[in-house]
Amino acid sequence: MRTVGIVVEYNPFHNGHLYHVQQSRKITGADAVVAVMSGHFLQRGEPALLDKWTRAEMALHGGCDLVLELPVAYSTQSAEWFARGAVATLDATSVVDALCFGSESGDIAPFRAAARALREEPQAFRDNLSAHLAEGLPYPAAYEHALSAYLAELGEASLAIAQPNNALGLHYSLALERLNSAIEPYTITREKSGYNDQTPSDEAIASATAIRKMLLESDNLDAAKPYMPSSTLRLMKREREHGRKAVDWRDFETTLLHAIVTKSADELGCMHEMTEGLEHRLLNLLPQLPDLCFESLLAALKTKRYTRTKLQRAMLALLLGHSKAELSPASLAKGPGYIRVLGFTPTGQTLLKRMRHAAQWPVINSAARAPKAASFLALDIRATSVYALGRNPQAAPRDLLRDYYETPLRVGF
Repeated sequence: MRTVGIVVEYNPFHNGHLYHVQQSRKITGADAVVAVMSGHFLQRGEPALLDKWTRAEMALHGGCDLVLELPVAYSTQSAEWFARGAVATLDATSVVDALCFGSESGDIAPFRAAARALREEPQAFRDNLSAHLAEGLPYPAAYEHALSAYLAELGEASLAIAQPNNALGLHYSLALERLNSAIEPYTITREKSGYNDQTPSDEAIASATAIRKMLLESDNLDAAKPYMPSSTLRLMKREREHGRKAVDWRDFETTLLHAIVTKSADELGCMHEMTEGLEHRLLNLLPQLPDLCFESLLAALKTKRYTRTKLQRAMLALLLGHSKAELSPASLAKGPGYIRVLGFTPTGQTLLKRMRHAAQWPVINSAARAPKAASFLALDIRATSVYALGRNPQAAPRDLLRDYYETPLRVGF
C-alpha cells in the first residue's frame, strides 16, 4: 500500500485542504493518506479555532486515512522545528513513502537542491545570516537573503522563502535530508488564495485566515458554507450546539496576563522564545498599555526585530509554561519519540497494524497508555487543560484531562 504523508493544521478543514488531499493522492499514486496535524496550538503562535479531536474528525471525513498529532513542543515552533517534528513523525511510522506539501513554487527541484546545499548549514551561509541579523533584519528576511546568496554561489536556482508555504517546504525538504529519510518529497502549487488573504477571491476556495474571520465575526456559520466541505460545516454546527465555541487569543487574555505579572524579569527570561531582552520590554510596556487586550499588547511590543509571529509564539510559550530548558535545541533534535493517534478510517487501521510492528517509536492511543519515554506528552496534556479553560472557564475536570480519556476516532466503519 503506497502511502503519502501530509503536514496540516486544518484550522478549520476547508475546500483548499480537500484539494491538497486529493492532489497528494493523485501525484504520488498513493492508496492512503497520513496526516500529521497540530494539536490545540499552532505554528504561528495561535490557539486553534476548534479542538484537535474535532479537527481530526474533519480530516478523516475529508479524505485522510490516519491522523497523528504533532506534539505542541513542535507545533508552536518556527518553521525549522515545526517541520523537523512533523517529518520525523512521518518517518518514524515506517509506512510513509512520500511527502506532499503545498507551495507557491509548485516545483520540487529547487527545494531538493536547497536542502542538499544546506544539509550541514555551511559556515558561509551561517556567517551571511549572522551579518543580516546584525543589520536588524527579522530572522525570516535574513534567512532568505543568506540563502539566496549561498545558492547563487553554487549556481543553484533561488527559492522565494519569504512566501510562507515555500519556507515550510524548504524546511520539510531539509528535515528529510537531515534524517536521511527514504520518504520522497513532492509539491503542488497553492491555488486561488494566499496564505493570509483576509477576504475570499474565489467562489469555492478561501484561505483559512479569511474563513476564520468569517466564523469569528458572524453568528451565522453559513457565511463560510461555500468554502468548506459539508462535513466540516456539520461538525462545526455540532460543536456549537454542544456549547463548544470557536476560540481565539481573546479567550486566553486573562490567563496570559496572570502568567506575565506573576513572574520577575529573570523568570520571564527563562521562558521559551524570550530572547534579546524581550522580557524587559514586556514588563516595561505593560503599565503603558491603553487596555489589557492581547492585540494592544502585541501592537506595543512589535518592532522591526520582533515580528507578530515571533511575539505570538513568545506569548504562547508564557501561556503554556514552556521553558527554554524544556524545549532546548538538543531535546527537540531527538524528535517527539512517540506517535500519538487521533483517528483513523478502515484503511488507516490497516496502516496502524503495520506500524505496531514497524514503527520506530511507540504508537499510543491515549495518555493513559503512554510510556515514560514520551516526555513531550506532558506538554500536550498541559496544552489540553489550558485550551479547555480558555474555551470554557467552567470546564469539567474531565475536559482538562481529556487526553487520558479520549480514544482515537473511527470514521467509515
